Amino acid sequence: MEVRHPRIPTWGYQVLLATVAAIWGGSFIVLKGALGQMTPGWLLTLRFALSTLVMVALFWRRLAANLDWSHVLAGLLIGIPEGLAFLVQNVGLDGTTPGRNAFLTTTYCVMVPFLNWAVTRHRPHANNVVGALLCLAGVGFLSLDGSMGLYLGRGDLLTLVSAVLFALNIVAVGRVGSAHDAVTMTIVMFAVSSLICLGYSLAVEPTPNFATLTPDFWAQMAYVVLLSSVAALLIQNVAQQHVQPAKAALLLSLESVFAVLFSVTLYGEALTPQLAVGFALIFVAVLVSEIWVGRRAASEIESHEVPARD
Repeated sequence: MEVRHPRIPTWGYQVLLATVAAIWGGSFIVLKGALGQMTPGWLLTLRFALSTLVMVALFWRRLAANLDWSHVLAGLLIGIPEGLAFLVQNVGLDGTTPGRNAFLTTTYCVMVPFLNWAVTRHRPHANNVVGALLCLAGVGFLSLDGSMGLYLGRGDLLTLVSAVLFALNIVAVGRVGSAHDAVTMTIVMFAVSSLICLGYSLAVEPTPNFATLTPDFWAQMAYVVLLSSVAALLIQNVAQQHVQPAKAALLLSLESVFAVLFSVTLYGEALTPQLAVGFALIFVAVLVSEIWVGRRAASEIESHEVPARD
């Protein structure tokens, strides 16, 4: 007898993406602490390698049943921009604050509708454009220094490069995700990301001394492996099969809101008026994307939904 899984409505997948954003928002603080004991490349190599092992241990039967060349190719398409994005972002985090890093990463929500247009010829709607412009305005306020001049340091600029790569990853997931098993694709993505970071680490960074790592470091790694990597990215790859790429990008951009809350309360980052305005603009951008949707956009969302995969 066939077992039918309950159908999750579209808004349920949107809530899951917002939950992912909260988990990622906390990871900025956690990673900032971990970077005090290990360089960015080796930290990410360890993160993605452990995530791959955890996923294989949990889902080895599913991996064996679904892994083929099509899934390997899909994993490469999403894993290459994902691995590079995290690598560049974490190198940038070493030269800026968690709040600024999070806000600047969020600019991928500006890029996704237009990159998706280039790939699928699906034109952005007015709400996508307005939401993206509001998000960009928020980043503009973030870049204001104390004299109200514009300033972005090296860490900030690297973070903007990572935003482009994250946008490419989101478009790629939206393009190939619905035709592949999300778990298998995520495992391949983790493995590819780990290899990318390993290559960078071997070429650029000194080999870490694992004997000197403290219990705090391993607790931080548990957070980024089990929550930020395994749980969050798996949820993202599943939920994005049911949510349009532009809307998914703006929901995931809520990570900057959570990151600033954590950065102010836990890291001691000052909540300046400019930062508060940027915070508000990005939050409004998400509301615009979620509430101001015309009939044409709503009908297209329904027509693009696909059944949940086992």
